[in-house]
Parts: sequence; C-alpha cells; structure tokens
Amino acid sequence: MKIADTAPAALCNELELLLDTVPLDGAEVLELGCGKAEKTRRLAASPRIARVLALEVDAIQHASNLCIANAPKVEFRAGGAEAVPAEDARFDLVVMFRSLHHVPVDKMDDALAEIARVLKPGGWAWISEPVYAGDFNEVLRLFHDERLVREAAFGAVCRAVERGALKLERQLFFDTRSDFRDFDEFDARIIRVTHTTHRLSEDTYRQVRSRFEAHLGADGARFRVPNRVDLLRKPA
Repeated sequence: MKIADTAPAALCNELELLLDTVPLDGAEVLELGCGKAEKTRRLAASPRIARVLALEVDAIQHASNLCIANAPKVEFRAGGAEAVPAEDARFDLVVMFRSLHHVPVDKMDDALAEIARVLKPGGWAWISEPVYAGDFNEVLRLFHDERLVREAAFGAVCRAVERGALKLERQLFFDTRSDFRDFDEFDARIIRVTHTTHRLSEDTYRQVRSRFEAHLGADGARFRVPNRVDLLRKPA
C-alpha cells in the first residue's frame, strides 16, 4: 500500500468513480462523516442504492441535515465512526469521503474495527483521503496542516488490512476539482467551517489570502486536488 502516487492522475468525479467501480445493486450504505450531505443525496439518488444511513459528528451540521426534505432514502443520525449506532453485518458498503483523517487519532483503529463489524461478509469499504500535495494543500497548510492526521489515517487503514479485518482490493489515485469564486467563498467554506475551529492571526490570514489570490483568474480560483481511495472488502 502507498500513501501517494507521483504519476499523473486523471480528473474524476469521485461519486461517478465509486458507482463505476463497486457493485451496488440494492445496496444498504453507511456514510461516516457526511458533512453537508451533498454526496449523500447524490448517492441515494442512484436507483442502485436501497438506503443510506448518514452519520455526522458535528452537531451544528447534523441539525442542518435533519432539515433536508428531499432525501427520501436517507436517514441522518448523530454519531462518529468510532462508535457506529448500527447492528453487526448490516451494510453492503461503507463510505468515508475524506473524513477518516477527521476522526481523533486515538480512535482511528476503532473506526476501522467498526467498519469491519457493520459490513456484511463480502461488503465493501470506500475510504477516500486527500493526498498531501498540490496547490490547494499549499494554501490549506498555512493555517491547518493535516500532514500528521492524514498519515495517521493511512496507518490505521494499513493496520486493519494487516490484522485481516479488511482486505485491500485496490488503490485508486485521481484528482478532483475544488473551485471558488473568490476569497470570500474560500473563507466561508474552508476557514469558517463548524466542525473545526480555525483561529488565524491577522498575519496568517493575510498570508492565506495572498497565497489563495495568486490562483485567482477570470473564472475564480480553480484547484486540482489529488486523492487516494483505499478500496477494502470484508472477508467473506
């Protein structure tokens, strides 16, 4: 297993990549760390998906998700990956879209154990993580350097595979797009999120703004973000 790949990567829509890669007809899905539930709703809209249980640990975001009216196949619950409120062997697929590195480091092994517990034998786990590289990462790390937590998340996946709780089927490396109209949108979406408190000094804030605005063009700032998926499967 490798944490990154230096070869050029294709630009992909991650949800389309997931639907093209994993057999999902009639699937019961668990999403851990659903955030604003944008991918949740698009995933549930697929006729191949039966139901989605979407967990979010951020109380503010979870309260907002409960107000979503147009997701009939989705159940939202408050909860973290390290203690999933669901019975054993319930799900065909567990997804974590760039959320494992947000689990407390000392709970990451518990999260992988929980994924193995709630998966049906032969069930799939799609764990995507941002790769620590690229222009967007260079902006982010000025105020929120995630190198250590991303390495810890990768280590937890490796240990789960080594223990035999989950089997590595394949790794996928690809780029996604992250676009912003201007710095105000970046500030609202990235700096002022509710799940993490970012306290920037005036000097750091100026540095972040300057680094970000170096990428502004006529269409705003458009970043290619490298990603890795560890596609795992519970032994049958």
